[in-house]
Amino acid sequence: MARTGRPRADLVLTEDEREVLVRYARRSTIQQRFAQRARIVLNCAEGFSSRDVARGMGISEATVGKWRRRFVAYRLDGLQDGPRPGAPRKVSDDMVEDVVVKTLETQPKNSTQWSTSELAKHVGLSHSTIGRIWRAFGLKPHRSETFVLSKDPQLVEKVRDIVGLYMSPPDRAVVLCVDEKTQIQALNRTQPLLPFRPGQAERRTYEYERNGTTTLFAALDVKTGEVIGKCFKRHRAKEFLAFLKKVDSEVPAEYEVHVVLDNYSTHKTPAVKRWLLKRPRFHFHFTPTKGSWLNLVERWFGLLSQRKIKRGSHRSTKELEQAIQEYLDATNEEPKPFVWTKTADEILRSIQRYCERTLDAHAPQAD
Repeated sequence: MARTGRPRADLVLTEDEREVLVRYARRSTIQQRFAQRARIVLNCAEGFSSRDVARGMGISEATVGKWRRRFVAYRLDGLQDGPRPGAPRKVSDDMVEDVVVKTLETQPKNSTQWSTSELAKHVGLSHSTIGRIWRAFGLKPHRSETFVLSKDPQLVEKVRDIVGLYMSPPDRAVVLCVDEKTQIQALNRTQPLLPFRPGQAERRTYEYERNGTTTLFAALDVKTGEVIGKCFKRHRAKEFLAFLKKVDSEVPAEYEVHVVLDNYSTHKTPAVKRWLLKRPRFHFHFTPTKGSWLNLVERWFGLLSQRKIKRGSHRSTKELEQAIQEYLDATNEEPKPFVWTKTADEILRSIQRYCERTLDAHAPQAD
């Protein structure tokens, strides 16, 4: 019997369209709506009727007809979901602005910062709406961080000197970041650890026994990421000199040695100065006061604490020092240098902006 009704538009695929549709049809479960639409179009392009395609795929004939028409009209773009109707916005731009301004520029009477419930009650919105606005603008009033600005009169010169060493090291020279991690405690938990399992974090008692302390002296090679390290019972100039001798013995004699270190008193004693006079290949570069962030070995210390010490349990300083040595060995087996990316000018401009914002925030308001 001859077919009646509205004639169907021809569905002919180009090679590029067929390739894209085949790729859509093989997509993972999370994208099955695209896979189904692609299979509909591919089957229709083979000449099957909408009824046959619907039966073969277990869907309604109306669904097949819909995506066939959408593809014929808009090609691949027609397989995307169109805009859906929804309820009009209930929170205007003025209301959003009011929430942001109040969060940034005011405080509640009974607290130093707003909470979502307090601000919601104050402005007449729900606490979930306040939360969405805060997330959209990256506002986190409950969080607070610490900072300190260096008052070193040679801040600019020291920043340029050290960053210059990181980004353009001298030829035939080794740049070492040196510091000591003092008073590392050998802590032993008083009760056994409860290991983590699916759905439950690791648990450990907050009670512990102190079993002594040790001090780690470390020198990070900026270029290679290798670390020279040694533990001592104390951190006097005597121990610092002993560590310098270890560094001197491990760095080949043909290289100059540029050492980045802080202004700790043990680094500047007469004994250290006499030792340096006898070894002219060593050059000290001191970080600015309160500028330990310029010393890359501090980042390595952070990884040591996070990965080996913080969650460890040590019954003696010997066990602690053994764990530290294991981490040193693992570091040097597969060293990965920390790459310094910010120039001295960028750092100084950032400090300048921070100072200006701080001054503006505390400047007296004009009447």
